Amino acid sequence: MTEQILTEPEVLVPAEPGPAPAQAPAQPKKSRRPLLLGIARWTAAVLVCGGVGAGAAMGITAMERTDVPGLATESDGRWEYPELALPALPEGALRPYSDGNDGEIHHADLRKLLLPAPVGATADPKLNGGWAGTDSYLALLKEKDRGAVKEYLADSALRHVAARGWTTPDGTRTQIHLLRFSSVAYAEAYKDETMGEVAQFGRLPLGVEVSKIDTSVQDVDVPNLSIYAYGEEKPYGPEQTRWAYIQAGDTFAVVTQTRKGGTLTVPFQQTVALQAQLLG
Repeated sequence: MTEQILTEPEVLVPAEPGPAPAQAPAQPKKSRRPLLLGIARWTAAVLVCGGVGAGAAMGITAMERTDVPGLATESDGRWEYPELALPALPEGALRPYSDGNDGEIHHADLRKLLLPAPVGATADPKLNGGWAGTDSYLALLKEKDRGAVKEYLADSALRHVAARGWTTPDGTRTQIHLLRFSSVAYAEAYKDETMGEVAQFGRLPLGVEVSKIDTSVQDVDVPNLSIYAYGEEKPYGPEQTRWAYIQAGDTFAVVTQTRKGGTLTVPFQQTVALQAQLLG
């Protein structure tokens, strides 16, 4: 199995729907670039170069395991993902962190920014990589929290939700939801509101009663993104859940993995890292 890293062509080119806070910012603002929680360094080395024209894309190439210190082993539990590339942009559009795109807007089709399922996984027919209703995202939450979050999203200029899910042969169920807001201000406000609730053990994923920060996610450097990861604390019953929030400009991502007997660290780190790169 090979590792995938993001690269982007030579010259940097100019590469969218809950309650908004009463004082939600009216204009987009530059993100604060907070301290990143990462996923292991080997999962994602980001090289930022440029692309020419509207079709500029960032390709994910292969790195041999023996090229990475400490990973010269036959298998370390990583999943094999297909070759990835960033989607083309509309003519004249900029990548979210390019000079001139101060609003940090993702102009690419949100569905094409979803991480694909790894090789051998069974796709979730309900989360097939297309547009998803708000209820698809709300289904991640406990029923008692859904009404408040639905109202929040309805008031916070949420533009689109795209989602993909799959199950791997070991029983790990993965779901990724991308929520694009009308501005980075709304995306950051929702991120702050969500983090505040989680810190007080409120608004946890369905089935989770107690959470802890996932300290296994560290050291990945995807510039400009905020990444927060959590795991279900023991005792957690027959299944365990891990999840991560990624705030990237105008887009807020949620990556959730659940597995009977306990989730596995390596594929969780890898999945979060690759999804973060696609958004960065």
